[in-house]
Amino acid sequence: MKKILSVIKKDKLSFAAFIIVLIYVITAIFIDVYSIACEKHNVTPFYNVENQDLAYSPPTLSHWLGTDYLGRDVLSRAIAGSSTAVKIGFIASLISSFIGVMLGSLGGYFGGKTDKIVVWIYSTFASMPTLLFILAFTLLLSKGFLSPVIMDNLKVFADKCHIKLDLFAIYLAIGLTGWVTIAKVVRAEAMKLRNMPYIENARIAGKSEFKILFKDIIPNLFHIVIIYFSMRFVFAIMTEVVVSYLGFGVTSMPSWGVMISVGQERLWRGFWWEVAAASTFLFMLVLSLNILGDSLRDKLDPRD
Repeated sequence: MKKILSVIKKDKLSFAAFIIVLIYVITAIFIDVYSIACEKHNVTPFYNVENQDLAYSPPTLSHWLGTDYLGRDVLSRAIAGSSTAVKIGFIASLISSFIGVMLGSLGGYFGGKTDKIVVWIYSTFASMPTLLFILAFTLLLSKGFLSPVIMDNLKVFADKCHIKLDLFAIYLAIGLTGWVTIAKVVRAEAMKLRNMPYIENARIAGKSEFKILFKDIIPNLFHIVIIYFSMRFVFAIMTEVVVSYLGFGVTSMPSWGVMISVGQERLWRGFWWEVAAASTFLFMLVLSLNILGDSLRDKLDPRD
């Protein structure tokens, strides 16, 4: 972590991007805690307060980015959309990284039949149309088309984690499709590490293969995980926006994709502020994450 922070501090652009991302993360945490508190006390969150008399109001001193078709403040909803984006980016990337690291390290370290199985699994997932898989999976889960037993268990788990089912569906769908690249890279790196002298010494010392894998191989892959985690974070956010834009995504919380989808229908009438707000918030977060990801890749990737 110290090495990552030192890399970021050395470059002014990377540091500025880091500060912007940090602001988004802090905002997301605040919105999430605030939303849970509002739900417990049966209070309408500030970003959902409606006023039909102010529907489609242009930007004013009272509403800096205008209002939407229900008279809700667009700036408030764009800010609240940060929570949706950051949560989906973090959790989906965490799922992808976990699956990719586990499968990649198992295949690369053990080789043989284990490696063949891992290669077959990621080759199968790589051949799937990612967006169609995400849409189908999200539709099945969020609309309750799976078996009652599975749906009941998922609902119980989602409720305990204070996660709406539509958000939970997006987490899983994006997480289950985004691990192939990291699995390939981790597999290749694990193949190199398994023949290193310190691994041979660990075997001679009597360490079990799984102990070596989890204590000596995987910890030395963390620099790769950090690089690809930042890349998957951007992918997850962009994918959620596309899925929500198409009408299959988040409905329980403000989403930039939904805002863009709803706002574009009224662009011809001159109501530009909803699309502009969501697009600007999305652009700033994605740009900052890309700058950070490029900086980390340049400094931490051992292949460069």
